[in-house]
Amino acid sequence: MTRSTFIPALAAATTIPAMSLAQEAATIDARVNEAFATITGPFVALIFAPIPFTGFPWIVLWLVVAASIFTWYFRLIQVRAFFHAIALVRGDYSDPNDAGEVSHFQALATALSGTVGLGNIAGVAVAVGIGGPGATFWMILAGLLGMASKFTECTLAVKYRNEYPDGTVSGGPMYYMKKGFAERGRKGGGILAVLFSVFCILASFGAGNMFQANQAHAQISGLVGDYPGWITGIVFAAIVFAVIVGGIKSIARVTEKVVPFMGLLYVGAALVILAANYDQIGWAFGQIFAGAFTGLGVAGGLVGALIQGFRRAAFSNEAGVGSAAIAHSAVRTKEPTTEGVVSLLEPFVDTVVICTMTALVIIITRQLMIDPDTGRYIVQDGAIQTVGGTSGVTLTSAAFASVFSWFPVVLVLAVVLFAFSTMISWSYYGLKAFTYLFGEGKVQELTFKVIFCIFVVIGASASLGPVIDFSDAAIFSMAVVNIASLYVLMPIVRREVNSYFARLKTGEIRKFSGAPAE
Repeated sequence: MTRSTFIPALAAATTIPAMSLAQEAATIDARVNEAFATITGPFVALIFAPIPFTGFPWIVLWLVVAASIFTWYFRLIQVRAFFHAIALVRGDYSDPNDAGEVSHFQALATALSGTVGLGNIAGVAVAVGIGGPGATFWMILAGLLGMASKFTECTLAVKYRNEYPDGTVSGGPMYYMKKGFAERGRKGGGILAVLFSVFCILASFGAGNMFQANQAHAQISGLVGDYPGWITGIVFAAIVFAVIVGGIKSIARVTEKVVPFMGLLYVGAALVILAANYDQIGWAFGQIFAGAFTGLGVAGGLVGALIQGFRRAAFSNEAGVGSAAIAHSAVRTKEPTTEGVVSLLEPFVDTVVICTMTALVIIITRQLMIDPDTGRYIVQDGAIQTVGGTSGVTLTSAAFASVFSWFPVVLVLAVVLFAFSTMISWSYYGLKAFTYLFGEGKVQELTFKVIFCIFVVIGASASLGPVIDFSDAAIFSMAVVNIASLYVLMPIVRREVNSYFARLKTGEIRKFSGAPAE
């Protein structure tokens, strides 16, 4: 047999086993899906259940109401402290000798890498596709309110963190729940801390890991051609492990480079489109305001736009969930309020800036049209938008590709970077929850990191829908526990913030004049 006839024969001989393995894997995957959905379905349904007669998920209302209360309680802290937050990120008040492991900018970049992701690409498209341009207004409003929630939880995370002799720190909601409740003479803090830690670990394996690996593989295979997901999983797992094995300092060094790059890449493309269509920007904002207040949003009018805007903002910036507080607690500072102030920039960048850019591009490029027969929004190729990641990514890609034919390639790169940065950030969140439950130590840390990387391979290889649904529910279960504790502890935050800004006003707190922070 010649080489030219041997290779096709070999391929034909191996096709049937390969198909058998694929079919067997699909069968196993389906069985896992069915079994997992049966067990976790009621829990998922409870977390995302709508309020009767409104269609508004109660968990989103839980987040938005809390954000509104914190905004009022701290007297519009997101406005009062905005420019001071920028000064802190620049390092104007940073003393490298303070306890902690990372700078203000590194902490912000790490937290942003956990929130900036597919929600900014697909989630916004879904919101606008269903709720109309008006959903953008409510999304922005939810992002602005969420800044107060981030401020509250991150101030507490630094105040009640554990600082160890080797210079490392551990902090987050589980620590301020236990310590803060004890300080106020309240019971139940320890139980809430355990619940939060369990939910955080589950969320880190699912939404912060498997979902990201799965979506990254889908985008890559869609560009280069179909191939086994475990290959993507192993590559991602190796890179992720190489980063997270070094701890928060290693993670921060990567995120402070990746986050600005991916942000500039995505926002830069959006700005070019907006600049090329500058005469349409006023019209686009007119569509946003009209849709928010006059029912132009079609899908339920005002209510439909409001629900979609609030829902997607809550899913995107995670304000009130407590996850970012774990990253912010590692900052170098002796003033808890400073990191609370820095953290309020996170929902602003994530939702107000990046999500708004996506929405404006979709509206300005006229990718959305109203179907005269159904009254629903459709994209120009006629595919009616539904709630789902694929249709959302398709709409965003179509909007950018209408100006840049090569943008789908850039979008793949953005999705991969977003997925990678989200995974390394959530590995840290899950790790701190894991060590809270099982104790600090090298063995515990290495055990979690290895397990986390195994789930990267599983996520890229499988299609475990119910597992992802459950992990999403776990994230918002974190919010239920976290916000309940924030209500109890917010008087402590007000005491901290009043003291800090009083000392800042009198000059007791000054800009640092020594060596700049790393």
